[in-house]
Parts: sequence; structure tokens; C-alpha cells
Amino acid sequence: MTRRLLGALFTAATATVLLATPANAAAANFAGTVALSNCSGSVVKPAATPDTAPALVMSNGHCLETGFPAPGQVITNRTSSRTFTLLTASGSNKATLRAKKIVYGTMTDTDVSLYQLTTTYAQIKASYGISPLELSNAHPSAGAAIDVVSGYWKRIYSCNVDGFVYRLKEGSWTWKDSIRYTPACQTIGGTSGSPIISGGKVVGVNNTGNEDGQRCTDNNPCEVDQAGNVTVREGINYGQETYGIPACLTAANEIALTQAGCTLPRP
Repeated sequence: MTRRLLGALFTAATATVLLATPANAAAANFAGTVALSNCSGSVVKPAATPDTAPALVMSNGHCLETGFPAPGQVITNRTSSRTFTLLTASGSNKATLRAKKIVYGTMTDTDVSLYQLTTTYAQIKASYGISPLELSNAHPSAGAAIDVVSGYWKRIYSCNVDGFVYRLKEGSWTWKDSIRYTPACQTIGGTSGSPIISGGKVVGVNNTGNEDGQRCTDNNPCEVDQAGNVTVREGINYGQETYGIPACLTAANEIALTQAGCTLPRP
């Protein structure tokens, strides 16, 4: 999970350089994204969810403060008081948001965490003038332009969806139908949990990349097709689709894994 592990090379001096946003990233901005202690994330909302619902922050399962979930482990409704730094469109720190609980978290089939906040979408909008990012309920499209927006580094990576991976395997974890980026998105440690935005909506969550060309090891995910053939793409990065999440949430942003249409892994 290279997108999480910051590493000794990412010093304060390096961070200053990373604040510069690429010119082709003008379509996206930082409004609604958040910075975690070690990762990135975003305030997200399914289109049908009312503004009066407690807001959700989405990041990676491997960004949970409790550590990596084990293969097969699904966490639901666990108390949390984690804080998140809410950013403005320009990337300035605007406010501190606080979690009430971890609604959902896993690294099985996908790599996602959802935190329910102590504030509603309406309260965040009224207090800070910032709206949530809308969670798309449609599968992303191959070739679509995407922006990976990192609240941790305050940097936007712009590229395209290169394709989809039947199974992405990294160490002990396996993810299904992952998003492969074109080479322009050279995401780094700390970008874990960044929203993947396409057409103004969130279609995925950034989570990993193959750093050293190794085969299926930690920090070096490999692609496995339906016939079991393995492909290693050194330097290529990946994210997990999020279009299935809205079907698993109630109008009050509670997790409901038995709802019709919900396909997220269950405990």
C-alpha cells in the first residue's frame, strides 16, 4: 500500500514542491477534500442523501487509525473520534471535522473506509461554505479523464482511466475490478484515500501502485486476469471503484449491507 506509507524521502522541502498543481488539473479543485494524519480523503454524499444526514468522509481501509484490516475482515460501526482537515477550493485549511464512528472499513475486494461525522452536510455548508463531493452510482468508463485529488499533499494528479483489472493482488490482499491509471498519474505516499473524480463526481478512491516491478508483493501489486495470468506494470498506479457504495447506505448514512443492490463485503 504505497499510497499510504510516506517514507523518509518526503520531507517538508519536498512537500513545498508538491503543492504546485499541474496545469491540466484545472477541472478539479480541493473543495470538499480532507487531509488525514497519514492519508487523503473527501467528504462524500450519494445524490439521494438529504443534506440533514450526518456527513461522511471516505478514505482507504488501509488508512484506518486501527491499522490494516486483515484479509476477510470487515469493520462496521466502530466508535472513532478521528479528525480531518477540511480544505477550500484553493487548498487552504478551512476547518477541523470530527468523526463519530467508522461506518465501514475493509481491504477485502476493495480498499475503503467511511467515517460518519458529528456534523451534517448542511452544517458544514452553512459554517464553511463547502459542499460535499457527489458519489457517482455508475461504473467509471475506460478512457475517461480523471483527477486524483490529494488533500494530504494538496496536489492534483490528472490522467485517464487506462482500463480495469479483474483482480489486483498485493501481498495478502486482493481487490476486484480495480481502476488502472494511465502513466501520467504518478501518485505517491500520502495520496492514499484521495477521491478519483471524473465528470465532476467521485468514481473511485486512490489506493496503490507498483513501485519496484516486483510481483504481487507489498507495495508492488500485480494484475491477475480471469484465466489466472499475472501481469506486472512497474510504475503504474491504481484505485478502487466506489459506484457500489450508495446502494449500501441508508438516508441517514448508516451502513446497510443487506439492502437490495449492495455488494460490499459483509462481516
